[in-house]
Amino acid sequence: VDASDVEFTWNEITQGVTTTNSTSDDGNTSPTMVFSVIGDSDSFVPRPWPKTVFQTALIEAAKSGGETWILYLGKKQGISKVVRDAYRNYEDIEFKTRAAKNKINNPDRHVKLINLAGKKACQGNSEKITEFKTTHGEGHGCLLDFEKFVSQQEVAFFSQKMDTKMPVPIAIIVCEGDIETIAHIAKALQHKLPVIIMKGSGMAADLVVDYLENKNVLCKKASISLGIRFDDSKYKELKKHLKTIGKAKELVGVFDLDQDDPAMLSHIVGEAVVSCWSLQDILHTYTDDGVGIQKHEEISLSSDHSHTETNGNTTKGSSLAWKLLRRNFVSPEEQIIHQVLEGFKESRPYVLNPQYSSPTSLPLYFYFGYQLLQELDLTEECGPVLLLEALKANRCDYVRVLLDQGVKLKMINLPELYEQTVSCQKCKFKRKDCLHMQWILKQIQETQAKKLCHEYRSMMRKRIKHGNPQEAKYIVDELTELSVSVADAARGLCRKMLRYKEYSNEYTTSETSQTSDGNLKDTNMSDILLWAIFANRKELAEICWLRGENHLLTGLVCSAILRKLSKKANNVKEQLLSIDLEKHSKLFEQRCIGIMDSMYEEDSQHAIDLMDDEAVVWGIHSSPLTFAYENFMYDVVAHTCSQKYMNMQWYKNLAPDLTPFLLSAIRKPKNFFTAPLTKYMFNYILFFAVLIMYSSFVLTSIGDKYYSQLILARVFEYTVYFWGAGDFIEEIISCFGCLEKRGRSHRGYYSRMKRYIYDFWNVVDLLSYLLLIVALFIRHFHPSETFTLARRMYALSLLVMYLRFLEVFLIHRKLGPTLIMIKEMLKDLLRFLYIAVFVVFGVGIYYHANLWPDHQAMWSGGWTNWRIWTIIYYPYWQLYGDLNLEELNGSNQTDCTSNPKEWESDFSKTRCPQEDWTVYAIVAIYMLFSNILLVNLVIAMFSYTFERVQENSEKLWRFERYTVINDYDWRIPSPINLVFLPYRLFRYLAKHDCCLPQCKKICIVEKKKKEKKKREKNEAYQRSLQRIIALRNHSKL
Repeated sequence: VDASDVEFTWNEITQGVTTTNSTSDDGNTSPTMVFSVIGDSDSFVPRPWPKTVFQTALIEAAKSGGETWILYLGKKQGISKVVRDAYRNYEDIEFKTRAAKNKINNPDRHVKLINLAGKKACQGNSEKITEFKTTHGEGHGCLLDFEKFVSQQEVAFFSQKMDTKMPVPIAIIVCEGDIETIAHIAKALQHKLPVIIMKGSGMAADLVVDYLENKNVLCKKASISLGIRFDDSKYKELKKHLKTIGKAKELVGVFDLDQDDPAMLSHIVGEAVVSCWSLQDILHTYTDDGVGIQKHEEISLSSDHSHTETNGNTTKGSSLAWKLLRRNFVSPEEQIIHQVLEGFKESRPYVLNPQYSSPTSLPLYFYFGYQLLQELDLTEECGPVLLLEALKANRCDYVRVLLDQGVKLKMINLPELYEQTVSCQKCKFKRKDCLHMQWILKQIQETQAKKLCHEYRSMMRKRIKHGNPQEAKYIVDELTELSVSVADAARGLCRKMLRYKEYSNEYTTSETSQTSDGNLKDTNMSDILLWAIFANRKELAEICWLRGENHLLTGLVCSAILRKLSKKANNVKEQLLSIDLEKHSKLFEQRCIGIMDSMYEEDSQHAIDLMDDEAVVWGIHSSPLTFAYENFMYDVVAHTCSQKYMNMQWYKNLAPDLTPFLLSAIRKPKNFFTAPLTKYMFNYILFFAVLIMYSSFVLTSIGDKYYSQLILARVFEYTVYFWGAGDFIEEIISCFGCLEKRGRSHRGYYSRMKRYIYDFWNVVDLLSYLLLIVALFIRHFHPSETFTLARRMYALSLLVMYLRFLEVFLIHRKLGPTLIMIKEMLKDLLRFLYIAVFVVFGVGIYYHANLWPDHQAMWSGGWTNWRIWTIIYYPYWQLYGDLNLEELNGSNQTDCTSNPKEWESDFSKTRCPQEDWTVYAIVAIYMLFSNILLVNLVIAMFSYTFERVQENSEKLWRFERYTVINDYDWRIPSPINLVFLPYRLFRYLAKHDCCLPQCKKICIVEKKKKEKKKREKNEAYQRSLQRIIALRNHSKL
């Protein structure tokens, strides 16, 4: 083909697909990646192959390449049709209903389809697809010459406004094909063009792969794969082409359509392109035609030995990126490298799956950018830009290496990171709701979510509207102020989700002030970790977590945040996101459990002490065990480390056995009497005594006649009142934590109260207090001769208190799980009642409407005479098998009247029922439904709950056990606590307002200093041990 025709075709295409984003200063336009798809042929071997996998892989690789061209021959059938279908799918997904309006030169269309059919382009093609059609050239010969010409062109890869250019990366993709396709591959390899073969597509593609794997199978495979009859000349020609391909097999990549993931094609293409450019001096000896190196290749491969330094096995000055940059700059400086890296930020990041990415995966910006940083030893100075782009594109390999070399993300880049990854690009913040992380965060707290996802975008829009958009990116003061508010907003959202108050001390103050000096300060690793959590980047979150501090507590906080986000996503019916977040949450919890396992094996004592090691994470102050308990992490609370710490707390560091524990009352009385176990036993001994007194009072002495005669009855009554008052005070302290000797929880009062009320035993406690207070007021402020109502309320209060006493068995290893089962089954029973109540009311109304028609006195008389009780009575007792058929068939006319005047005027008289055969029919259906279906449904629910609780009985029991241990660590048995109440109140006020703690601190300064120094050493060792164990368990660094 004439060279002028090829150049004409190039200019025609570049002008036709020109966009404002890809035009350089000199007016030329070049793509950053070109794919040439070949393989159109007549198929003589009917073999289906996974075309969808190929289409997905092609489009995903093209999207990762930046401004990408896809070249094809434009035929009606064969591979051309497969490519057109792939591009149509890309248009439908990327542009939706705007595909027809979005022309080929639209800046948002980063992948462009180029039809090289030339004059033979299909004019009658009815397929609606946006592609560019050339007017010159057709066939493999034209395509091959055009591929050569493209490889000789240059592209301003890093920045369109800089003269740093490199050859256009091109890869030839082969599917199916015939002998002409094989000849095309051989000639392309002679010109050092990389080739990617789709293994599994059949015909020529599979024949080439089989030949490269085993040359001896050519005779057997040739006719089978191509489906043609060979003569001597054709076979020799085929063998010659395959021999040429075999000599340059370093430039051949293979993508297995049956086994490889579509995301792997980006890696295979990038590896082939880099190999081609790196080995050009070696590969030219493989050609049979004596093809020389082109002029541009000589320039690109020339080496300036003045920069070459050898250090061990590493030679500086020989990297591809360095040679490409040296063509334009004699001595590149730090400022130039900054401009080179910053230029790429104008394009949008393409997020790769880290599982299938490698250093040479597309786009090659990261590969060449990293090489430049290494050549000039500017990794720490210029690396933050590359790190920012690697975070946005999810390039975990580069993130790990850059962090390992001391690169830190600039705080000024944090808003941009959130805006391009967490924020929804297509939605307006206030006007539209979407199923995106931005909207989920908005539901938690709108003001914080707006700072996180919207402020940066609105700032950039204002700058672009009122000034130069290039200058807008470097408004340091505003971006610095915004970056600090974004970091604070992210931490605030965490605390809001988990309902913790912000903990302020020297640590948090220094952490906040770290970023207040301007853009020279770097982000804390915890800020990047928090971004990775909100962006749901699993691999990056793990990398940042391993590089942080307080791995155990931080991991638990991350797990809790992800679980909350998962529940929020589930509430808006975003099931896939919810499941993904839940998996991420469990992943962090498993990592924490792995750390606890390894630490316990390494150093059991420090592993146990670590469970109570308090730290601050994103303004949340807590210890691992307390945080796990407050966020219902059963596996963590039930872990051996946690249980060992609980035993130490339960027995107050005394012998963990009952007999030696009781003997320690003589040897160590202080520890014995302040141990939670001692207080627990003493509390329930007093409780049991109060129950006996209360029972005696309720059974014998409520009426005035006996109450005034028995002095002991008054003693019993007031003892119960004093005990109830003291116990109620302890429950108030338990609910709000206001008088605890040590503030274990730093949650808000609302969260603590909500957690308290959601506990079953606390509800029983509150109900007993309420009934006791009601009974007290009825007895003394609403007296009667018989005290019937007061007696009922006292008896009901006593009944609930007996139920409360069952809580004493919760600490028992055998009886504890049984109580947990009863509690869980009560939940099932309530769910059953929600269904049963509507069935009972419906059936009861049918009975009443037909047995006692037109009954007017529904709400007449006292509340005990309301007809609602009659409506409920029969269907309710039928649930238990009491049929009452005599009343329902109307045959029982005793003790009733049919005279309306009598039963309407005298409510003590009952109205006689009428006979109705339909009631019998409804009874039969209702009994079938209720006794066979509903009752057996409840039994099945109970069985499932029993199996579930039994399976996790040890874990649930240990969790409930911690509730008791934590409660009795500070609780004082009632009514003894009333004696100590003034002292506890004074200590609480002194801790906040009085100078007494300061005076006490001055008196024992030296002792405090020694204890603090020892504690700091232990904490430093524990955190160092956490880091070592975490890195050992997860070798990501």
